[in-house]
Amino acid sequence: MTAILLDQGLAPGAATLLRERGFDTVHVVEIGMHRAEDLEILATAATQNRVCVTLDHDFHTHLALAGQGRPSVILLRIEGIGVAAQAELIAAVCQSCEVALNDGAAVSADGNSVRIRRLPLR
Repeated sequence: MTAILLDQGLAPGAATLLRERGFDTVHVVEIGMHRAEDLEILATAATQNRVCVTLDHDFHTHLALAGQGRPSVILLRIEGIGVAAQAELIAAVCQSCEVALNDGAAVSADGNSVRIRRLPLR
């Protein structure tokens, strides 16, 4: 199952709900990275072999500029949803995109559709 690192914009409670569903999930707040820069968060995700989940469009830009195949990033293009809805969407995307995420992918999801781009981005 996919290991996950949740970025600042997501609710820390979503990590708890995902863990209850069996996902190895941590929120940046839980590991003292609540003020970390995007590149630090991406480096931590890569080092810990985690998929980074974010609301920040810059993460895909950082992936493209780096030209690397890791870490995979899920960009949620939906804001203002509750903790349970965040956890549900993240779980659904991780399950439906598991193979791509394991291989290295930039995924965008809005609750209605999912777009997958293989890494490295060109």
